[in-house]
Order: sequence, then C-alpha cells, then structure tokens
Amino acid sequence: MDGLDEAFRSSTRLRIAAFLSGCDEAEFRAVQEYCELTAPTLSKHAAALESAGYVEVRKGHVGKTPRTWLTLTDNGRAALAGHLAELQNIAVTAARHGNDHRA
Repeated sequence: MDGLDEAFRSSTRLRIAAFLSGCDEAEFRAVQEYCELTAPTLSKHAAALESAGYVEVRKGHVGKTPRTWLTLTDNGRAALAGHLAELQNIAVTAARHGNDHRA
C-alpha cells in the first residue's frame, strides 16, 4: 500500500481533489457546497493540500466582492491518479485473493 498518498488518506481531501480534477478551477463556494463542508473545514483542508503542492489557491475579486478559487495542480492531478490507481490495485488484489478462497 506504499502507493497510497498520505494527503488523500482524509476522505475530505480526497473528495476535494476529486471535485477539482473535473475542472480547471473552481470557486471556493462551489467546492464547499458540493463537498458539503463548512468554510473553515474547506479552508483547513485546502491549506493542507496547498502545502503538499497539490492545490493552488487564488484570491481575487468579482466586482467588489472578494473571491477565492481553487485549482488542482499538475502534481495534485498526478498524485490523485496514483492514489486512485493504488486503490484499484488493492481491489484487484482482493478480488484475486477472494476468488482463490471460494469453496
């Protein structure tokens, strides 16, 4: 299980990364609503993913309203793909071993 990425052991971080993998960039509020998180919880997990180099946080304004956007970086996309591949590997191994032990 060495291929599992520590950053994605939290289901919340995995969910955030999976959501961001489907778009170039997402507004903070859209991620918050889809992932059903409070703003502080999303902020905390986004900061952890940012410090891992997996998420980029961009701040700006729409008119006079401050906004924050989140982007899954190329490193984040690669890490997520590797993590998902390892999960698939685990499932394949389990299926193979499960089939070996059937009566």
